[in-house]
Amino acid sequence: MSKRKVKRTAGTIVRVLILAAFLLSAILPLFWIFITSFKGETELYAYPLVYWPKHPTFAAYKRLFSYSNFGQYFLNSLTVTLSSSAVAMVLALMGGFALSRFKRKKMKGIIELLMYFTQTIPSFMIMLPLFMFFSRLKMVDNLPVLATIYVATVVAFCTLMSKSFFDRIPEDLEEAGKIDGCNLAQSIIHVVLPLTLPGIAAIFCFAFVNIWNELFIAVMMINKATKYTVPVALNSFISKAGVSWDLMSAGIVVSLLPTMVVFGVGQKYIVAGLTDGGVKG
Repeated sequence: MSKRKVKRTAGTIVRVLILAAFLLSAILPLFWIFITSFKGETELYAYPLVYWPKHPTFAAYKRLFSYSNFGQYFLNSLTVTLSSSAVAMVLALMGGFALSRFKRKKMKGIIELLMYFTQTIPSFMIMLPLFMFFSRLKMVDNLPVLATIYVATVVAFCTLMSKSFFDRIPEDLEEAGKIDGCNLAQSIIHVVLPLTLPGIAAIFCFAFVNIWNELFIAVMMINKATKYTVPVALNSFISKAGVSWDLMSAGIVVSLLPTMVVFGVGQKYIVAGLTDGGVKG
């Protein structure tokens, strides 16, 4: 075997080992959470550790939806996340198209720079002003207000994403639509948007995942237990007495389902959208 082949083989083995280590580091915590959710009280705190439950039980899931009212929290999160993601996606599409077709390059660059700057501001810096503002308006413990805040937190980056997709669509297509009798709105709806479906899916998924997993703003804005979202509910399982590991694990498993469904349904469009948005030509 030549030295070149040996180097190639060694390089391949190293890459496979690195990818395998990364895959294990990502899967093992999820696997441990999954099996922990099926452990009983004795196996949960047993020493030495029980790596696989001998007597799997759904007791944690039953307690999760009966005692902790997790079903209501799940519905709250789903309502807030879907509504705010949809609104952010629509606003981002409109803003991204306007920014992409904006002719003044210097002004466009300033606007984009300001949008990028908003992403560098840590969320904890805006939490206190937000809470003071909405508390004075007596709008704390309000899910629509929480959804509005979420829209504001993701719309800037979503707009930049949509702009990158619209940049790849030639303006000649819009002119062709106008020649066929379409006005600007009809050209956008019937010509431009169908070409950006992968981008729309990528924008929606980005907004959905970020909003679904957000904790700090929700903890600040929501105090009533009936208005809890899933991250707030999971955080409530941590108390001074300890952590309810069985409820926590079951809740995490359930909370993963929406994101798995979103990525499972739109995986093809998401990959295509991210690729189209990241490559210019």
